[in-house]
Amino acid sequence: MKRLTKAEEQIMQILWDIGKGFVKDIIDNLPDPKPAYNTVSTIVRILETKGFVSHNALGNSHEYYPVIAKKDYTEAYMNSIIKNYFSNSFKEMVSFFTRDTDMSIEELEEIRKMISREIQKQKREKDD
Repeated sequence: MKRLTKAEEQIMQILWDIGKGFVKDIIDNLPDPKPAYNTVSTIVRILETKGFVSHNALGNSHEYYPVIAKKDYTEAYMNSIIKNYFSNSFKEMVSFFTRDTDMSIEELEEIRKMISREIQKQKREKDD
């Protein structure tokens, strides 16, 4: 899956949130200062060329919608980060976040609980 630029990702975040919309709808959801209509339209057409977005033609207008699910892009993006920055090791990634960030004890505890729940779930699935 192709990597998105920051501007492309910002547009995709909006389309994922609103589901579908015209360029005007996308602009309405962007923070101030808002980019020019032509700028957003160009980015949307690039996203369409990359296969992230498609459209329905409604008269002279195009209603755009995401083709790639946010979950699918997130998964591919995170796998790329793990591969390129953490030697393809989830353990290295988790180690980095627990050691080299300012995570609170509460956040660490919540992560530990999530991991424990996932371990129990996988054990149950294995036993079935």
